[in-house]
Amino acid sequence: MSYFAFVRENLRWLLAGLLLTFFSSFGQTFFISLVAGDLRSAFGLSHGAFGGLYMAATLLSAASLTVIGKVVDTQPLALVSAAIVIGLALFSVGMASVSSVAMLFVVLYGLRLFGQGMMTHVAMTAMGRWYAAQRGRAVSIAALGIQCGEASLPLAFVAVSAVVGWRGAWWLGAAALVVVALPALLLLLRVERIPRGQSTPDDGPEILRHWTRREVLRDPAFWIISAGTLAPPFIGTTIFFNQVYLVELRGWTMELFASAFVAMSSMTITCALLAGWLIDRFTAVRVLPVFLLPLGAACVLLATVTAPWAAFGFMALLGVSYGFSSTLFGSLWPEIYGTRHLGSVRSVTVAMMVLASAIGPGLTGSLIDLGVAYETQILAMAGYCFVTAIAMAIVSSRVRRRFVSTAIPGIAGRSSSR
Repeated sequence: MSYFAFVRENLRWLLAGLLLTFFSSFGQTFFISLVAGDLRSAFGLSHGAFGGLYMAATLLSAASLTVIGKVVDTQPLALVSAAIVIGLALFSVGMASVSSVAMLFVVLYGLRLFGQGMMTHVAMTAMGRWYAAQRGRAVSIAALGIQCGEASLPLAFVAVSAVVGWRGAWWLGAAALVVVALPALLLLLRVERIPRGQSTPDDGPEILRHWTRREVLRDPAFWIISAGTLAPPFIGTTIFFNQVYLVELRGWTMELFASAFVAMSSMTITCALLAGWLIDRFTAVRVLPVFLLPLGAACVLLATVTAPWAAFGFMALLGVSYGFSSTLFGSLWPEIYGTRHLGSVRSVTVAMMVLASAIGPGLTGSLIDLGVAYETQILAMAGYCFVTAIAMAIVSSRVRRRFVSTAIPGIAGRSSSR
């Protein structure tokens, strides 16, 4: 099936996934951090104090996700999606009217749980379950919502805030969720996609074993791969959360840094689509070893170059890794562990990524307060990427050998003629 034919035939479900990931932006760090300076000023919080509060709220949301995330295995996606949108809208209203540190903690918890956590979890679980041979393409298209959000919402928020203030901008965000996201998702998900039989070309190779979450958690390969999948959310969240501090440190402007999101989003979109094609052709396991290398190079650039163009170079390289990882993570787990318990398994992986995004702001905020140079911290992140990329190459080879030993057709050596 050609790419455009695939999109045309599956437009309803692909658009639903894209909308879920787009509106998850309201709970993503790149969006919340746009008001970090305002929140710290309003409540007299230091970098470390606000980072710790953000970390605690995100950790709690990660713990909640491992329990709530299983609902996608048992309930209709339309119902789950509607509940998530309403929850995210309510917490957006909470951010618009936040009046105390305690309330801020609750609001951050809800935004992280329903936005970054559940919205992306539902979208990627649906793509992983509905598609097999075309899974890479489906995931890459659904993931474009995040990139569209990163490309458009920071600049839009800055512009709207200049007119109605940051609280007014959050009110408008809540309205968009209720007026636009909720009816659109209910309409699109009114009919769920029924996967074709396993023998058809669209659904690809048969998975002979569907791992339970208990079995997955006992698999050493899962933990090694997870060490790599945690790098993008940890590093990206850390940089975006401290973007106001970074801009001040470099002598840049917020407008300059916000405009650099366009470079990141452009590269992310391009590389997400490229990754989808590569995964469908060569499998996610074979693509696994390379996705951290551009992220490591991005960190080296940001830590060592102070010229304004470095913001765009960093964002472009970050976009390469983001593009590959956004598609890879949606395809990798069902490819290795099957789809029957995918919601339960993915709830753990998403929770860990949320956990990584929680640790970053709290850790770096504390280190900043202690006087540890931000550049040194970013170089340490680069080192982690390069070391973990080596580990990814080793585990990729071992997992492919596992596929051969269990005789799952197509995975270990999918024909390059497809």
